[in-house]
Amino acid sequence: MSESLAGNRFLIGYALSSQKINTFMKDSLVIHARDRGVDLIPIDLDKPLIEQGPFDCVIHKLYDTEWRKQLEEFSLQSPTTLIIDPVNAIEKLQNRVSMLEFVNELKIEHLETPLQVFVSDDSSESLQDAMTREGLKFPLIAKPLIADGAANSHQMSLILNQKGLTKLNPPIVLQEFVNHGGVIFKVYVAGDHVKCVKRKSLTDISEEKLNTSTSENYQVSNFSAQNQSDHENFAELIKAAEMPPLSFVNEVANRMRNALKLHLFNFDMLRDSRIGTRYLVIDVNYFPGYAKMPEFETVLTDFFIDIAHQKRSRESGNSDQMENKNKEADSNRNNL
Repeated sequence: MSESLAGNRFLIGYALSSQKINTFMKDSLVIHARDRGVDLIPIDLDKPLIEQGPFDCVIHKLYDTEWRKQLEEFSLQSPTTLIIDPVNAIEKLQNRVSMLEFVNELKIEHLETPLQVFVSDDSSESLQDAMTREGLKFPLIAKPLIADGAANSHQMSLILNQKGLTKLNPPIVLQEFVNHGGVIFKVYVAGDHVKCVKRKSLTDISEEKLNTSTSENYQVSNFSAQNQSDHENFAELIKAAEMPPLSFVNEVANRMRNALKLHLFNFDMLRDSRIGTRYLVIDVNYFPGYAKMPEFETVLTDFFIDIAHQKRSRESGNSDQMENKNKEADSNRNNL
């Protein structure tokens, strides 16, 4: 049976867009958390944050300047309230260049990132020249530079040939496409809790398909749907795909969490079809769609309870330190 929180209830304020509330703040999560001692309380975005609460913790996925200012003011007024997560730590994941740069710095065996190049809108360099400079070859995935959760940040194209480049408008990121058996591994992280799930992805692109294709590029979602129709047993393909070793997944997740200094994120990982021990991280997202994860209510509530224990442990330690200082002061006065 999952642990419930003893003592006072743990109060978490959440500041999310209406769309995020609809997809994340499910009744099943609110009830499960409430039954275990955690209350999830909506923050009114039409009122100053400093006039709301009290909260033991604030979770959020808002990025505008006004919200950032409100968080800073609130933190000064309520320094013991946990903010998950700091805006400056989140910013690294809003840029598709910086979001992957740190992965290679972790130097984890068997883990890489795909080759990619960013072309700005004021660059005199052509897309083809940028590809040549970085050693990129077709096929490619074209992605927007900014990854802030907006609808257009998810608009990606599969580029099969030179003509496909002419339909792209910088600023844009061109990323190496690696054949990976049509299966992607989505790894969800919530503090110390890690869960890896298999999801359908783009099918492999053979040299023959690449050389004979009459199309120049595809929207990724359209190409995926079109090619899945060629596999009557696509669900069986997912089922048969071997999961990455759990120890490997946990190592990657823990090392990434420590490097990013974030509690809530996920990453998309591929396994190279040619080299079965080669894995590539292709995307990292802050505060992802946890409701798509099996048993997400339990995982998130376990995480909430973890941070409640951490906060209370720190407060208890600070209280003990203060008590010891007071005793020491009393002792010194008595000795005078």
